[in-house]
This record gives sequence, C-alpha cells and structure tokens, in this order.
Amino acid sequence: MKSIILGIATATLALSLTTAVRAENPEHVKQLLETNLCQGCDLSGANLQGWHLIGADLRDANLAGANLEAANLEGADLSGASLERANLKKAFLNSASLKEANLAGANCTEANISFADINGADLTRTILVDANLSGTDLKEAILPR
Repeated sequence: MKSIILGIATATLALSLTTAVRAENPEHVKQLLETNLCQGCDLSGANLQGWHLIGADLRDANLAGANLEAANLEGADLSGASLERANLKKAFLNSASLKEANLAGANCTEANISFADINGADLTRTILVDANLSGTDLKEAILPR
C-alpha cells in the first residue's frame, strides 16, 4: 500500500514539474506572432521552432528554455533577454542585438551569430559548436574561464 501511495505521489510530482517547465504566457506568444513586438514578454519554454522573427523586439523577454531551433531572428533586438538553456540550434541571429542577454547553457550549435552585438552577454556554458561568429566581437562578452 505504501509503495502505491509513493508511486502516485511521485507521478503527481513529476507532472507538476513538467507543467512548471512550460510556462510561456499564451497571450504573449499570440502578441509576438501578430505584432513581432514582445518586449518583456514571458516566452519561457515556448516552442518557436522555425519561426520568422526578423527584426522582432524581444528586449528583456524571458525565453529561458524556449525552442528557437532554426528560427530566423535576423536583426532582432534581444537586449537583456533571458535565453538561458534555450535551443538556438541552427538559428539565424545575423546582426541581432544580444547585448547583456543571458545565454548561459544555451545550445547555439550551427547557429549563425555573425555581426551580432553581444556586449555584456553571458555565454557561460553556451554550446557554440560549428556556430558562425564572423564579425562578432567577443571581447565584451562574459565567457567561461
């Protein structure tokens, strides 16, 4: 009997933790889709895979854990945004502003981050395997020691 109760409690806890990971605000996702403007929005955990967000205003947005694989963020303003643990694999961030953004633990494998502004961006634990950083100045970024 105790093992059944423990099993139910464990399953309930697992479901509640899974729900907490996906926390994006559906109204904010809709706003981004309709206007390309979502400054300060909660898009954490959102699935934005392959979205065309060229020139989007995502300043100070929470995109922690978001799936932005193959998304086009050319010229987007992600200044101050949280992209911690976000999936940016094969994302196109050419000429994007990532000034003071948190990219800690983000997956930027094969991402195009050329000519981007990453002054003050946190790149600790960021995966940059085969990423294109041509024309991007890394001197002012926070890099792993």
